[in-house]
Amino acid sequence: MGVFVLLPLVLPLTAWPVARLAEQRLHPRTATWLLTVTACALALCSTLCLTLLMVVGTAQLPGNPLPDAWSDDEVREAVPYDEVAGQAAIPALLAVLAGCSRVVWRHVRVRRRAERGLAGLPRRTVAVLPDPEPYAYALPGRSRGRVVVSTGMLTRLAARERRALFAHERAHLAGDHHRFLLLVQLAARANPFLRPLRTAVSYTVERWADEEAAGVVRSRQTVARAIGKAALVSGPHPVLAGFAAPGPVPRRVAALLGPAPAVRVWPSLFTAVGVAAWTAAAGTMISALSSANSAVTLFLVLKAATPL
Repeated sequence: MGVFVLLPLVLPLTAWPVARLAEQRLHPRTATWLLTVTACALALCSTLCLTLLMVVGTAQLPGNPLPDAWSDDEVREAVPYDEVAGQAAIPALLAVLAGCSRVVWRHVRVRRRAERGLAGLPRRTVAVLPDPEPYAYALPGRSRGRVVVSTGMLTRLAARERRALFAHERAHLAGDHHRFLLLVQLAARANPFLRPLRTAVSYTVERWADEEAAGVVRSRQTVARAIGKAALVSGPHPVLAGFAAPGPVPRRVAALLGPAPAVRVWPSLFTAVGVAAWTAAAGTMISALSSANSAVTLFLVLKAATPL
């Protein structure tokens, strides 16, 4: 196994450049998919390596249920720095499991609380709540979900701006943006080095919805005004925070006041974002190969050490 088992724990650093450049240079839909897939792959590899290290670390603990032969010198020599890395992996993996469980529990709790708040209302795609507090959010559901908006928000927007607001929230539902956000949150819990990708995806899903709304109302300026007004009048909302952050509003408005981003499947290698994307792809590939090599090696070592 060698030091290759430790590489997936630090290789997420190779994705930092693309996290910043993708949200600036790529179409937000492309950036969201690229960053989410990269984050999930790197998180899975690092979690697998923690699991492999934990096996060796657990085998060294007295009274463990594993076969005694798994703590032999031959097994321990297969893992570098087994006395430190093996035992440190145990609390690290437990922290990963606890953090991911907390993210899923919070996600489910917020959705259930939001659904309870809408109990008794007609089952329509748009739920208007008679609340003077201005807010609007997309609530995913088993079917197409619902757009929830307060009367306080509607009274503060003009007709075309309200249309832009509804188009923005519907884009969140149509694109399953809550799934992207949940995945990158889990990835960031699995490896803290992936937090920049989580932050970037929180922004790109909002930009994705902005661009979809601009296509519906056929006016980027109208969407920009709606975003600006909504940000000025709305405060923090406990349900909205559970699904999508509003993102840096000035950057979103500035992007809408500029030309529409070009739709690209993959950035050109002869650009800064292209170099960053290929660097992240190479880091992800090396991480996957290192994880696979370590898993196969440890499996063969443990199989050879296990008495028949």
